[in-house]
Amino acid sequence: MRLFLNAFWVLLAIFGCLTGVFSQTEVGPAQRKETREIRVMSYNIRYGTADDGPNHWKLRKDWMVETIEAFRPDLLGTQETLAFQKDFLATKLSGYDAFGVGRDEGNDKGEMTALFYRMNRFEKIEGGHFWLSKTPEKPGSKSWDTSLTRMVSWVRLKDKLRPDETPPLLFLNTHFDHRGKIAREESAKLIRSKAVELAKGGPIILTGDFNAGDDEPPYAALFGDLEGKPSSLVDTFRSKHPQRESEEGTFSLFSAKETRGSRIDWIGCTRDWIIGDARIDRTQKEGRTPSDHFAVTAVLGWK
Repeated sequence: MRLFLNAFWVLLAIFGCLTGVFSQTEVGPAQRKETREIRVMSYNIRYGTADDGPNHWKLRKDWMVETIEAFRPDLLGTQETLAFQKDFLATKLSGYDAFGVGRDEGNDKGEMTALFYRMNRFEKIEGGHFWLSKTPEKPGSKSWDTSLTRMVSWVRLKDKLRPDETPPLLFLNTHFDHRGKIAREESAKLIRSKAVELAKGGPIILTGDFNAGDDEPPYAALFGDLEGKPSSLVDTFRSKHPQRESEEGTFSLFSAKETRGSRIDWIGCTRDWIIGDARIDRTQKEGRTPSDHFAVTAVLGWK
């Protein structure tokens, strides 16, 4: 009888290990500590003062929180975020620290590219902001043909699960101009160079609404060869889904049916990562979506 019980417990332990290996994208916090994956989400949440009628922020903000919590991101980049929206998410999303300033003057005025990181997972070493212009250190600066002020927020984070094994990672979040074609391409070039500078040799994760498809110049400027040099960044979604499909659109207009446009929301990373998963989150209720963009997600692992 004792031999039978011992064999039973051994088999049960083996089954538990196999379950953890083959379900890494669906595991709970305890198992995630063992897999050490990093779950990343990028979400244009639509600015909260927009006159959106039945899709107004007040009517969807709790659903937005539910959608984010369902994925359980370790890193979250948001776009079109006003100060009161950042504060709301920081209050409702338990265990996160928020970082962001308004694009107009570098304070609370204007939209933010506010980012969030899980505090029990990461320790912030430093953080900052730069503007997508010829004078990136000047708050509120504009260049090229941009119609609005655009910016990047960033933090360097130490992974508490691997404090002595890996260098700090650089997490950046941005939102490109919706009209200026030259501005979008130049913004991509600027981020490409600034990210390498700020990372100090460490790995990089980039989230954002880039207002461009993967067949346009900003995408090539960010992920392709530039002046004969390959980019240090890769597109997580295209890495997992090499074949372009017709229904990859991420601008939803609050409708779950709007899937045939361009994939304008991206998550990029350096080759320091194993890309375990990358998806477009098409959460919807009765045909409506929590924002006028679909969220995009990626599950990354340290190499």
